[in-house]
Amino acid sequence: MASTSDIHASINELRRRLNDASHRYHVLDDPDLPDIEYDAMLRELESLEAAHPEYADPNSPTRRIGDAPSGRFEQVAHAVPMLSLSNAFSDEEVADFVARIDKETGDAAPVFSVEPKLDGLAISLRYENGTFVRGSTRGDGATGEDVSANLRTIRSIPLTLRGDAPNVLEVRGEVYMPRVGFEAYNARARDTGEKPMANPRNGAAGSLRQLDSRISARRPLAFYAYALGETDSTLPATHSQVLAWLRELGFAVSPLVDVATGVEGLLAYYSRIGAARDDLPYDIDGVVYKLDRIDQQRAMGFVSRAPRWAIAHKFPAQEATTTVESIEVNVGRTGAVTPWVLMAPVHVGGVTVTRATLHNADQIARLDVRVGDSVIVRRAGDVIPEVVRVIEERRPLDAAGQPLHPPYTLPSHCPDCGSAVEREEAEVVARCTGGLVCPAQRKQALIHFASRRAIDIDGLGERFIEALVDFGYVHGIADLYRLGVDDFIDMKRRADEAAGTVPETVKAGKIATKWAENLVAAIEASRTTTLERLLFALGIRDVGESTAKTLARYFGALAPLMAADEEQLKQVPDVGPIVAARIGHFFAEPHNREAIAALQAAGMYWPEGAPQRSADGPLAGKTVVLTGGLSAMSRDEAGAKLEALGAKVAGSVSKKTSLVVAGEAAGSKLVKAQELGIETWDEAALLAFLADHAS
Repeated sequence: MASTSDIHASINELRRRLNDASHRYHVLDDPDLPDIEYDAMLRELESLEAAHPEYADPNSPTRRIGDAPSGRFEQVAHAVPMLSLSNAFSDEEVADFVARIDKETGDAAPVFSVEPKLDGLAISLRYENGTFVRGSTRGDGATGEDVSANLRTIRSIPLTLRGDAPNVLEVRGEVYMPRVGFEAYNARARDTGEKPMANPRNGAAGSLRQLDSRISARRPLAFYAYALGETDSTLPATHSQVLAWLRELGFAVSPLVDVATGVEGLLAYYSRIGAARDDLPYDIDGVVYKLDRIDQQRAMGFVSRAPRWAIAHKFPAQEATTTVESIEVNVGRTGAVTPWVLMAPVHVGGVTVTRATLHNADQIARLDVRVGDSVIVRRAGDVIPEVVRVIEERRPLDAAGQPLHPPYTLPSHCPDCGSAVEREEAEVVARCTGGLVCPAQRKQALIHFASRRAIDIDGLGERFIEALVDFGYVHGIADLYRLGVDDFIDMKRRADEAAGTVPETVKAGKIATKWAENLVAAIEASRTTTLERLLFALGIRDVGESTAKTLARYFGALAPLMAADEEQLKQVPDVGPIVAARIGHFFAEPHNREAIAALQAAGMYWPEGAPQRSADGPLAGKTVVLTGGLSAMSRDEAGAKLEALGAKVAGSVSKKTSLVVAGEAAGSKLVKAQELGIETWDEAALLAFLADHAS
């Protein structure tokens, strides 16, 4: 039986991998983890957390919906949260879903509204007095990005509603790229030497994140409505009637929307849509079942990340056979060495793929994948392909009847920096030990360092960082603070020339410098930060925002933290032996200390103070949950003020919650607090309390 420390380590590793995958999928539009693997990992984490509530964390991926917006557009707070859906992968899970509804509603034959699950980007459209005023992405569920200008270019989105429209109406739906348009776009791109899109889903997401809406207007996008957000209208009695009403108002709704009764009806619809999947004009990855009666939906309510009255029934992954041409590895930000196969091109899941993931050394050993093997590739979740089986009877043999190629083993040294590749006993992932000196990790470390939740260098995105490293402008994080406007302009010119394109910096015979000036100003502004942001930005394994904040408060300054041994680190709340070892190892590495010293030499500053190791203040021992929108300050600012008064700020409401602060448009958390009889404050009460206890 696994020890508690092993279980805690497994939970932390799952959280880290899920957060990384979610960030790449929802923010960067560059997914590197198959949906089917993400779903399996999330289920495993949910199971471990349920069995071990002592390791609960309000920032766990099981408590959130998706990840944060990229910051390239203005942020929009959703009046009604945009929730994700729980998934079902088998008939038995669908039956369990229906049985739960039967038990809680008393309806032995519940009726469902059913529809295809489109593979695009979730969008919220807001109309006031029948006129489109704003459109935003899902973002993290509570806050999205304003992409109104790009949405206005999509012809299937009405700009003025038909008929008797309500004063306020928010419509949720999916922006997608039809297959015909996707293929035509890629054909033109190949003819003109432009980069083709990877798949329709990435094409839709990338098109909506164009800063120039004229580019979006040239993309073949469409929209289907499937739900409501905020509205001041009296709603019909059923969801299917809501969809019919939306059609009357001028919205496109999938013609495959239907109603079904009970388990048999749901599974019959699943089979019908699955059989038609390849012939549909757009990509789908499953079907969605929603309890049709609105009153029954309200009675069922929500869990932290999804409605209890709806579920997505995912299709099985699609497979094809191809041949392995070579096996290579990628090195990620944390040093994780991930093996890949490069293979003969094969058409699977609607696209042609040439590489697939092998995940880790254990997977390679289990499959015994070798160069020259015929393999079955699954495009899991319609995103990233993976090797699922070797066809051993087709393995190439030499004249003596022995396999032509030996078993593959991971390299003992990093292909990028030459540092040793090591694998901890309790882990499945091998890692490069080069840290910040490894070029492969350097790019990802810089991307993480500059990200919004870390040091927050506005505008310094992945593309610029990759070019800065590739062309030798940056070798470590401190080098960012030595860059000037001329460096950025020269870097951009070289990147354009390397790509064979006309430099974007040259316009009408003049060099545009405003973008470079803005970047330099953002870097300059980031010289002043906080200790907790710095600790998170350094990319120490398993040190997320919450742990970074705890460390900053416990030690007060960087020097005593760097000097602490593992026994001292284990005294920090919520820091176990594995995390303590990783923190100690990080600060014991000379090159990491050199990187921090270089930041200080470059003028980076973070205020330091006395250690805060005892919970005191008027809210000592109390757990507070913030929900809804605040007008006087952000929720992060409010949380920091409450923590300074001794409170622990959590992300979900439970019996252990002492107080809920409910701002504008507070949702299910406020409802749950009222059901549990937990004290609630509005924003006025919060502000009055903070004023009374201001230092």
